[in-house]
Amino acid sequence: MCVWWGPVVRVLDLGLEAGEAEARRLRLVSQGRRASVEVSGASGALVVSSRLDREELCGKSAPCALRLEVLVERPLRVFHVELEVTDINDNAPLFPAARKNLSLSENIPPGSRFPLEGASDADIGANAQLSYAISPTEHFTLDVKSSDDNRKSLFLVLAKSLDRETLPVHRLVLTASDGGRPSLTGTMELVISVLDVNDNAPQFNQSVYKVQLPESAVERTLVVRLNATDPDEGLNKEFSYSIVSSVPAGNTDLFRIDPKTGEIRLTGALDFEDVRLHELQIEARDKGHALPEQHTKNFRTQGHHPL
Repeated sequence: MCVWWGPVVRVLDLGLEAGEAEARRLRLVSQGRRASVEVSGASGALVVSSRLDREELCGKSAPCALRLEVLVERPLRVFHVELEVTDINDNAPLFPAARKNLSLSENIPPGSRFPLEGASDADIGANAQLSYAISPTEHFTLDVKSSDDNRKSLFLVLAKSLDRETLPVHRLVLTASDGGRPSLTGTMELVISVLDVNDNAPQFNQSVYKVQLPESAVERTLVVRLNATDPDEGLNKEFSYSIVSSVPAGNTDLFRIDPKTGEIRLTGALDFEDVRLHELQIEARDKGHALPEQHTKNFRTQGHHPL
């Protein structure tokens, strides 16, 4: 015979008269997996004495059946009883980890796809049918593919270009919901670190530097200290200063720039009657690979005759 979880099998189902169960020593013998099922000696009813866990008893197998033998003495008879344990939605979807870390370069093109591991659910049937969603974001979408065996493949899709300088880390929540009523959910945090590429050139804090020096200024006089910054990181933000040209041409030997600090100092004597205006073209170049177009800014020194 087959019964669902919950109802009681009584002695009448075994063909016994009321009151015979105790006199004929009705007892229960379980086969295979043990279950919390007992026989009431007085009434002969099969009762569930503690909660049955279908997942513990049968895992993903469906249907889940408990096969029991009921023995009756005087005379000896054996009854075969089969209990089917039906599933309830008592297990939430479970991801393999609470958090997944991803590292993506900021120059990855939109449309790029990255596989994600889905959740599992110990229940069966509709209670184990999972759907997925991610928290709202303009940079990523979720693509879910279903195979013929009803398994789902997850892909994180880049929808908008990344910019490490604007947002170096994206934190998303991936949610799995089962088909039970009510539905149960499980979550996994996605931590996406944006890796730097050399997409920013050094920038000076001024487009033009103007300085006045007397022609009596001695050698090693500090002319100006330049200041540039680079929002990249690592080697991509390390840069050096250099003088690339001068007006009049050939006067670069009159000035020296420290490649690290950006300090420009005199290396010779100024002559107001010879040259009244010196113009220098300064370059700041970083040490990263695949450099963008170099950024240069004008630096001018303007001399005058002392009073």
